[in-house]
Amino acid sequence: MARKRKQNREGKQAVMPVMRADAAGIDIGATEIFVAVPPDRAPENVRSFPTFTQDLYALAEWLKQCGVKTVAMESTGVYWIPLFQILEERGFEVYLVNARHVKNVPGRRTDVSDCQWLQFLHSVGLLRASYRPAHEVCAVRSLLRHRENLVQMAATHVNHMQKALDQMNLQLHHVISDITGLTGLTIVDAILGGEHNPQVLAKLCHERIQASEAVIAKSLVGDYRPEHLFTLRQSLMAYRSYQQLIADCEREIRRALERFSLRTHLRHRPATSAQLPRRASHYAATESCGWS
Repeated sequence: MARKRKQNREGKQAVMPVMRADAAGIDIGATEIFVAVPPDRAPENVRSFPTFTQDLYALAEWLKQCGVKTVAMESTGVYWIPLFQILEERGFEVYLVNARHVKNVPGRRTDVSDCQWLQFLHSVGLLRASYRPAHEVCAVRSLLRHRENLVQMAATHVNHMQKALDQMNLQLHHVISDITGLTGLTIVDAILGGEHNPQVLAKLCHERIQASEAVIAKSLVGDYRPEHLFTLRQSLMAYRSYQQLIADCEREIRRALERFSLRTHLRHRPATSAQLPRRASHYAATESCGWS
């Protein structure tokens, strides 16, 4: 078994066994990627690549030419995702490592670049891969995270609506529990439609509102200034726009979950050939036979 030497604290040479001789290390940035392969695999064992897609394919091809089978990569943000997927599709074993874990490993020399240090640590088995779920799970997770962002942005515009009401000294959002509910939006629409009579607006309340009509009317006495009405109108339009985006996102989430459920059903409960199309029945048959 090949071995590598590492300096210990006393300056003596410590021999470390190489567990992954075909390992590479990759340090990913926003515009440039640095890659290190074992020194005996290429005359120039450290190379840099731009982050354009065609360059990512060239990087994967170079790793194949160098006989690399497993890769450890370190990245911030989401820059690692395109390269991770390309390498995974081409059959590489890909380790996405936590930067904190790499920094906690002692003994790094200052003359070694990040990608070389990753390559060394990965070759001697000192790195642990972060959890990466299946593709279907990643798809659903991405959509759920996007929906969460949409909800947060919609809530920001609700705050803008409340601020506009406060500036006009309209206390409606302090009297009813939810300004974006049926009663709240009905009254706000009426205000933006030109109705500023508190008694008329109070009659628009739903029967389930706990506050009395007199209290609602009192909360709607204020200074209806044009600039604040303009802000209220735009904030309401933005809120409704995000509500539509959230509804579209939820439909896409349901479609992704249906695809995920169908794949899980085919994998774990194979049906007969009479119940499935030809391709699906062949897939179910190979799964039941234990083929991969």
